[in-house]
Amino acid sequence: MTAAQARADRTARREAVRDFKRQAILAAARTVFAEAGLDGATIRAIAERAGYAPGAIYIYYAGKEEIYAEILGDSLGQLAVAVKEAAAARGTPREAARRAALAFFGYYAERPDELELGLYLFQGARKRGLSPALDRRLNGRLIAVLQTMADALAAHGGLASEEANFTTVSLASHMVGCLIMERTGRLKVLGHEARRLVEDRIEETLDRIAA
Repeated sequence: MTAAQARADRTARREAVRDFKRQAILAAARTVFAEAGLDGATIRAIAERAGYAPGAIYIYYAGKEEIYAEILGDSLGQLAVAVKEAAAARGTPREAARRAALAFFGYYAERPDELELGLYLFQGARKRGLSPALDRRLNGRLIAVLQTMADALAAHGGLASEEANFTTVSLASHMVGCLIMERTGRLKVLGHEARRLVEDRIEETLDRIAA
């Protein structure tokens, strides 16, 4: 092995260790945030759950807000992939619009903890203490997801951009509301379930914009 290869090997090992530690921190933080929320979480609690000293966390993150933002950003990235793949699958424009909306709903229905994490973006919970830069970055990712849905709705109904965006936000808000009510057990008490309500609203929306 040459000296250059040895240096490259050492660098790769350091990066692998660094990535392993970051993932351990993020996994621990997900649990802490799920239990305490952003306000109640502390770097000390995250460090203890990860098995590190608090000072070790600051090697990777400036504070709990950065950790929260990375977790939420990763979640939105996966959501974006799910919605884009659904919208791009073969079928009519109506089918693409339906699939995109159902992919949005299905992603959070299968991941209720990520829904609670993401409520920050929907303003469904009290405003959190993220910096303006992190706030803009995360909202930009949410907007990109909703834009994919809006494009699919526009292609189906021939909507102008403003109307497509309005319709998308209205539909997304309905879906999030249904998810929250199901998560809290309210829909069960009322004798309904979120998926049926969402599917009904999607079909109603698709019929209306195609009329």
